[in-house]
Amino acid sequence: MLPKNLSTKISDFSYTLPDDRIAKYPLQDRDASKLLVYKKGEIIDEKFTNCPNYLPEQSLVIFNDTRVIHARIIMQKATGARIEILCLEPNFPADYEQNFAQTNHCSWKCVVGNAKKWKDGVLTATIGNEEKIHFSAEKKEQTDDGFIVEFQWDNGQTFAEILETIGKIPIPPYLNRESEENDSVRYQTIFAERNGSVAAPTAGLHFTPYVIDSLTKHNIEIDKVTLHVGAGTFKPVKTEQYTDHVMHQELCIVKKTLVENILRHLPNITAVGTTSVRTLESLYWFGVKLCCKKTDLSTLTQWEAYELAQNISAQESLEAIVAYMENNHLNEIQYHTQIMITPAYKFRLVQSMFTNFHQPQSTLLLLISAFIGDAWHSIYDHALANGYRFLSYGDSSLLMP
Repeated sequence: MLPKNLSTKISDFSYTLPDDRIAKYPLQDRDASKLLVYKKGEIIDEKFTNCPNYLPEQSLVIFNDTRVIHARIIMQKATGARIEILCLEPNFPADYEQNFAQTNHCSWKCVVGNAKKWKDGVLTATIGNEEKIHFSAEKKEQTDDGFIVEFQWDNGQTFAEILETIGKIPIPPYLNRESEENDSVRYQTIFAERNGSVAAPTAGLHFTPYVIDSLTKHNIEIDKVTLHVGAGTFKPVKTEQYTDHVMHQELCIVKKTLVENILRHLPNITAVGTTSVRTLESLYWFGVKLCCKKTDLSTLTQWEAYELAQNISAQESLEAIVAYMENNHLNEIQYHTQIMITPAYKFRLVQSMFTNFHQPQSTLLLLISAFIGDAWHSIYDHALANGYRFLSYGDSSLLMP
């Protein structure tokens, strides 16, 4: 578990973030953002387009290729009450791809806004001009975060297409505005392929084909993982001790080719965003479980990484994963991670990371502190004093402790 002499007060991970420093809209050009480079204790102010200059040749940069879905559905009761449904995770079918492929009904785990006004009954809507879509939502049993909601529609489109038609992009609540048409494009990375997230892996929003081409010219390779980002990423730590906070769980998907690619590039691994960090560090522990003959590979629980064997190398872990996938004829593995990365954590695969500037008293800031120690204070002070933009649509940092 965590060292006894470690402070676990969430108040130690606070700073003052003025509202005018929160970027409410993206810059016109994705790669026009500032880049704060933290390298071996030194802070450097840069342009994001120059980021390849700071990464070693023959290194591997790993992105999250999840795609943000139009998960926010607004319905109205006959009484006029507005009901907001936020789709969090597929319930039936439970598999993301199967669920999105459904053509007349499916169910999701959802957060329901104004749920007290929707006690029972079916909400219906007719959408479209020429081709009408008769769409309905029925609230079922309660869950930890909300309710199971069953959806039905009649025009033969897939649920993925239905969401594109009737849903809205769920931009972060701290932007304090409605989503706009531009958000459908700008709140996606250029790598977005696999439907499933309700929040963008925002560190990837800065990358453009120009920057990718520049990475290639510097002999830096790129690859991808998938972590479907849940609404829990915005959940503040409300407990006095962060160890009492219940971490959210998210689905990770990793291809065998990536595991082999990481093995070839160790230790020069750069993760783009905290979601990629969580996926990669959880991947290491997947391999540790294999090495330790553990049978439950489906989920890495919140504190499991602190309790498993600590003496297995990254190479041993990854080789165990490759062997497992070959023996089971798997091209990819899927697992849920609930890992909570705190200042007690020792990183196993990630050597450097791109990340934006995060909210005070958040699990994301805890992760940053785990990676660079108390230097996060001076980094955030510098960013505030030098005009950096914060949070999802804000500027970027490259952390290389």
